[in-house]
Amino acid sequence: MTDGFLLKVYVAATILLMVGMALILVRLIAGPTLYDRALAVNSFGTKIVLFLCMFSLIIGRADGVDIAILYALMNFIATVAILKFFRYRALSEPMAPLPASAKFDALRERRRNERSR
Repeated sequence: MTDGFLLKVYVAATILLMVGMALILVRLIAGPTLYDRALAVNSFGTKIVLFLCMFSLIIGRADGVDIAILYALMNFIATVAILKFFRYRALSEPMAPLPASAKFDALRERRRNERSR
């Protein structure tokens, strides 16, 4: 394979990746629930990581891969924070409260009361 052929393959893959990113943006806007939108944001972040890797292949520099790895870590942390906020409606609550704590028992009782209404 020649370098010209590989460059065409990389560019074609990048264009298809950008089409996928556009479809994910449509899902982000049209998502009926918050969880659909959170999934779309996470998927879009993953596509950006792939795009950065493909772009670094096209320009012939490996620096983009380091940036892509950093962006992937930030995307993961942001997704966990968003989903935690959706569940607890605050970022200060612990992710997994101890079952023996009174705070957890009160929260569980309040949720039971909300479901029974």
